[in-house]
Amino acid sequence: MTETGREGSAQCRCCDENAVAKLLYTYAERIDAGDFEGLADLFSDAVITFEESPERVVHGRDEAYQMYDGFTRRFPDNGTPHTRHAMTNVIVDVADDGLRATARSSFTVLMRTDTFPLQPVIVGRYRDELVKRDGEWRFAHRHMFSDHVGDLSQHMLVDPF
Repeated sequence: MTETGREGSAQCRCCDENAVAKLLYTYAERIDAGDFEGLADLFSDAVITFEESPERVVHGRDEAYQMYDGFTRRFPDNGTPHTRHAMTNVIVDVADDGLRATARSSFTVLMRTDTFPLQPVIVGRYRDELVKRDGEWRFAHRHMFSDHVGDLSQHMLVDPF
């Protein structure tokens, strides 16, 4: 046993940090693929909040699906939003009990269509709280910050702010 009481804690912590980072990257992969069902699954037991719209609170899978489906344009040629969510500056902190974690990350959404040149459309940050259940990391709370907003006219179906 180690000082923290978790056997192999340094190794477990590193594996947990990687698993949390993989969850963050899975979010980006699913939204870029237009897989809003799979995206909503990531937030089955989570709450999503927004710095710019504190009154809006999204609870659970169904509301997450409704939000992404109602806000994000998917193009008929391939069913995707024609975006690339670049996740950077990922910092994961796993609690000593190995069952809770926080993550901070930045994102840049790049977009291009046949009539919309490649450009960043929004840059921001995620602040996540995660829990480990049945050996799997899950979102518990995601708080979104939009730091720089560009031309969202082709990305969003409605004004998100």
